[in-house]
Formats: sequence, structure tokens, C-alpha cells
Amino acid sequence: MSAPTTTSSGAASPDRAPRPVWFTADDCRLEDFRALVEVETDLGAYPYADDVEQGVLVYGPRLAEHVGTPEGRRDVQAELARALSEGPGIVVLRGAVPPDVVDRATEVFTAMIADQHAAGVAGGDHFAKPGANDRVWGAADKLAVRDPEVFADYYASDALALVCEAWLGRGYQVTSQVNVVNPGGQAQTAHRDYHLGFMSQEQALAYPAHVHALSPLMTLQGAVAHCDMPVETGPTLYLPHSHKHPAGYVAFHQPEFRAYFDDHRVQLPLEKGDAAFFNPAVFHGAGTNRTTDVRRMANLLQVSSAFGRAMESVDRTAMSEALFPVLVRRWAEGEDERALRNVVAASSEGYAFPTNLDADQPVGGMAPQSQAGLVLRALEEGWDVERVVDALRAQDARRPSHPRP
Repeated sequence: MSAPTTTSSGAASPDRAPRPVWFTADDCRLEDFRALVEVETDLGAYPYADDVEQGVLVYGPRLAEHVGTPEGRRDVQAELARALSEGPGIVVLRGAVPPDVVDRATEVFTAMIADQHAAGVAGGDHFAKPGANDRVWGAADKLAVRDPEVFADYYASDALALVCEAWLGRGYQVTSQVNVVNPGGQAQTAHRDYHLGFMSQEQALAYPAHVHALSPLMTLQGAVAHCDMPVETGPTLYLPHSHKHPAGYVAFHQPEFRAYFDDHRVQLPLEKGDAAFFNPAVFHGAGTNRTTDVRRMANLLQVSSAFGRAMESVDRTAMSEALFPVLVRRWAEGEDERALRNVVAASSEGYAFPTNLDADQPVGGMAPQSQAGLVLRALEEGWDVERVVDALRAQDARRPSHPRP
């Protein structure tokens, strides 16, 4: 799957097959995958790391000794970026958030979960059965509003900022989702993460190969342990180096790849305040909580590049409402369906995120319905204009974050 050699004209050399522009399931060969992941992580190549545990690079308090100058900070960040891209794809930062600060945040998150239970809310999940775990969607802004002092102490952590900036540069955007795996909670299926990791295989195949390469560069995944997590509590399962498979966003859907993950994944115990960060293309999944009395809580951090945004703000709901009568008429007149889909693609929001996952949950799938999906469904099912307007506005009402108190 390596890139082809090129001639001076830029054409692929005749002795090398060109890299596919569109992946297919045939590009998911387990023997290629094994060649990438069955390697050792060399501690000597990462001088700022303290240890390698099960192929994962572990960094301790010593890291703070090297970031006191701009040059030292840049050197450490260069190593972290290399570990996430060329290395195992996973780093653990010991003591990233002080345990007393974690405890204070845990109290706030626990109160949020109690409020949800009192309201009869059962959170959906991307990769586990709804209701099996406790979730707090949108936890970053909820924490900031509910207890800004705790938020300030928590996100003052330089360890968190260090790795976020190493992978994404400046202007990154932090979102947070609290996940509590209750006693007996089962492991998630092996998967990659946002963006393409939240899609079905069919959806992922609709994106060209260069977008598969781009997707993991737009997001950094992380988790802060809010309790001690020995292996029996089910900390995250990882397959180091698995982010290197170019077609991995298709491969993780294949049974043989999931079986390989189950046989070869690693599982690192964490202590309260430790943080694990990983390339979102790493195959991973929450583990089974085999205890009878530990509610394993982690604050899942999903940090996004500043560049994943359009230049202008657009009222796509108003566009969709105005265009729907035209689409209905042209549909009835027999206009080419592709042409109508092109109009919807240029006017309606085609992506389900960002959204408020409390109100707009991914129940029945990994993502809520997009605005474009709603318009196309309405067109195909013959909805009248009033019904479409009501549905679009109800969808809009579900998307903003929770209201201020």
C-alpha cells in the first residue's frame, strides 16, 4: 500500500501499481495489516518517554523538565507527534491531571448522571448498547457552566495542552464526553474513531483514499482516568500501529480484522489522573468491566483541528425550506434524481455533526440523521411542505448545546 514511484511528469512508474483513489473491501488484506502491526515499539527512538508497555509509549512527570523553553517544548511535541503518526499511535501521560482535581470533576459529573437518571434519560452510545453505560454528552460546556472553577483547574493541565497542540497545532477545539462503564458492562466492538470511523462501511467507501488519510489528522482522541483502572475494570483495548493501514476505515468492519483485534489487542491499566491519547485511526474499544463494584469513569476527550470549518456561516435550514417546493415540483416532473441530489448537497447540511447528543442521539446508528438526509427522505416519501418545515426546525432545535441556566 506504499505510494507509487513517479516519473518526472508525475505519472506512476510502470513497475509500481498506482495507489487506489477509491478503496474497496479487496484492499483490506489481513496479511498487509499484520505486517504493519506485528512490530516492536523502540523505546530508544523516543528519548523523552519513560517506558514502553505492551507496545505503548508511556511518559511520566519527567516530561515537564523538558518543556520550560520554547525549543524544549517544540522538541517534546515533535516526539509526541511522531509517536502518534509513525510510532504506535498511542501515548500515556502519567499524572496528566492532579487526582484531587479529578475527584472534584467526578463529583460534578456524577451529579449530572444522577440528574439524567432522575429525568429518565438513558444515553445512547456509538459502539455499545444504549443504556449499558452512563454517558454525559457535551460534558465540556456542561462542566464549565456548572462549575467553572473545577473546569479551570482541570483544563489548566499543561500535559493535555502539550499533546493537543503537538497533533493539531493552535486553535484546537476541545469536546468531552463522560463515559461510565458499569459493573458487567461489555466491551465495545473494535473500531476507529471520528470522522470516518463513525460511518458504516458503505458510507466510508464513498470517500476517496486521500480523505481516509486526512481524517485522522483532523482529530485527537484522549481519555482521562477518573478512577484507578486495573485491567479487570476494562480500560480501553488498543492495537498499536493499526492506524498505519490505509484502508483501515473499511477494514475494521470486516469480521477477520475484528477477530484479529480480539486476539492481539493490548490493555493498559491506568491510575486516576492518567491520560491516554491516540491517533483516531488506531483500532480500539472500551473493555469489559469484570468487577462487581467499580463504575469505571473516563472523561473522553475529542479534540478537533481549527481547520475543520467552512469560511462562511450559512442558514442551511432557510435554504432547505425555500428549495423544497422546487424539488417536489421537479421530482414530479421527472427531473433526473442525480440532479436533484446535487441541489440538496449544495444547499442542505450533509453532515450530522456537530450536534447535541443528549437530544440528537445516535440511537440505531453511529450518527444522527443529517439535514440533507431528512430532505431526501421527505422528497422520496412525498412529504408536504408544512411537514418538512416542522421537521427541519425540530431538527435544528435538537442541535444546539444545552441551554444556559
